[in-house]
Amino acid sequence: MPRKFRADESLEGSLDDLLAELRACRICRDMPRRDKPLPHEPRPIIQASATARLCIASQAPGTLAHATGKPFMDPSGIRLRQWLGLSEAQFYDASRVAIVPMGHCFPGQDAQGGDLPPRRECAPTWRARTFEGLPQLELILAIGQYAQEFHLGRRGAGGLTETVMNWRQVFASPRKPRILPLPHPSWRNNAWLKNNPWYERELLPFLRGEVAKLMA
Repeated sequence: MPRKFRADESLEGSLDDLLAELRACRICRDMPRRDKPLPHEPRPIIQASATARLCIASQAPGTLAHATGKPFMDPSGIRLRQWLGLSEAQFYDASRVAIVPMGHCFPGQDAQGGDLPPRRECAPTWRARTFEGLPQLELILAIGQYAQEFHLGRRGAGGLTETVMNWRQVFASPRKPRILPLPHPSWRNNAWLKNNPWYERELLPFLRGEVAKLMA
C-alpha cells in the first residue's frame, strides 16, 4: 500500500524541486533581459525550508558568499547575526531561517569596487514561486532598499532612511507575514548607523525579541 504523505512533506518536496531548479539557473548569463550578461559563472544562492518561520530578504550575494556558496559568509553576516541575536548555527539552520536574496547570484562589482545591484532577472522569475513554498513564515526582514521596495511597494519607495524610521507602522500592518525593514549590515553603512543612533537603541532590541520568539 502506498505510504500517505503529510501536507508538510508535500510542500517540502515541491520546495526541494524548486530549489534544485533555481540552483541550476543561468538566465542572467545565457538570457539576460536588460543588463549585460553576468560576467562570471552563475552560482545561485538561497537557504530555504517549508518549515522556516523567519525570512531574511536580502540584496544579493557578495564575493565571499559567491566563493563559499553560503549567504552572508562575510563581515556583513557577522554584524547581521549580532543584530538578530543568533549564533552562526542558528542563522544557517534552514529549517527555521530562510535567506532569500533579491538576486541569487553575485552581480559583480562597479568601477569603485562596490557590488552592482541585484540582477533584474531574478525576482520576476523566482520570488513568487519561492514564497509560495514558505507557508510557515511569520516575519520577513527586508534588508536594504531593493527588498523594501519589493515587499512594501509604495511604503518602501520613500528611501531607506524613511522606510526604516517607519518600522513601527510597517510592522503593525495587518499583512501576513509581518515585515521589518532594516539597513544592510555592510561596513558601507557605518556612517548611516552613526547618524541614526535610534536604530540600535530602539529597533534592534525589538528585532531581537521578535527573532527570539520565532527561534524558541
